[in-house]
Amino acid sequence: MKPSDISEALNGLIDARQSVFIWGGPGVGKSGVVRQVAERRSLPLRDVRALLLDPVDLRGLPYLSEGRSKWATPDFLPQDGAGVLFLDELNAAPAMVQASCYQLVLDRKLGEYVLPEGWSIIAAGNRDSDRAVTSRMPTPLRNRFVHLDFEVDIQEWSAWAIQAKIRPEVIAFLRFRPALLSAFERDNNAFPSPRSWEFVSRILNSNPTAKIEHELIAGAVGAGAATEFSAFLSTFRNLPNIDAILLNPHQEPVPDNAAAQFAVATALAHRASDINFDRVYQYLKRMPTEFNVLAVRDASLRDPNIRHTAGYTAWAVENHNVLA
Repeated sequence: MKPSDISEALNGLIDARQSVFIWGGPGVGKSGVVRQVAERRSLPLRDVRALLLDPVDLRGLPYLSEGRSKWATPDFLPQDGAGVLFLDELNAAPAMVQASCYQLVLDRKLGEYVLPEGWSIIAAGNRDSDRAVTSRMPTPLRNRFVHLDFEVDIQEWSAWAIQAKIRPEVIAFLRFRPALLSAFERDNNAFPSPRSWEFVSRILNSNPTAKIEHELIAGAVGAGAATEFSAFLSTFRNLPNIDAILLNPHQEPVPDNAAAQFAVATALAHRASDINFDRVYQYLKRMPTEFNVLAVRDASLRDPNIRHTAGYTAWAVENHNVLA
């Protein structure tokens, strides 16, 4: 399921108070989607890393009260109100920790502790096929969840990346090579994932010297992806000057190859505003429709005021068949 589908499903399952498990590769954004859903519903998120727990951590420590032993509930388990209890990396936890979750997930209890009515349980973890660090989840625990498979989607990631101010070079490259958005490689220290491409964006923001830039990128996404990205980066940095395009949109050259066209379209979308969009539109008219539409959608997502310009109105009329 795409992230947007996961979000829709989580909203329904939270309303139903049904426990859910999200399966997906390392670094694809599972916890990010859970966090966004909680924020949009104005619910507190209690993030519990199951991998770091011992069985006794969930049940709590015993103590004597009036000659009888009771259990001291750990403070990370909610006591009142409403929210989301997020058991991240649950299937990476030791078997005894997973077993201690049986009653909590199904019956919303743990010994004497009762999960407040307003709280929902969401868990997440890597798939066994990803060959990440996992412990086989016992069948009784699996049967206590609704299971959702998380799949990355370049269009939805790009929309998120624009809002998150990910570098336009990174967005343009991954549109050109969408297979590299997520390419898990167990035997490599670094591999491409939505999370590691965010690292690359931060690296570029730090303005590293040319001497170490490639090595830093390779340290985030691996040598193969870094080599391709560095070659694309060279193309991106030698584009027609964006300021020149804005000053003279009718005369500045339009690149011939697809990599450069992705780069120009993304760079223009990044620079577009309601003040200059009429000139941006004049240049985009000279580009293939695919890149024309990509740039305008990105620009209007980043700055909704663009939709009130004359250029946007003219573009929408010309491309009504694409927008329908």
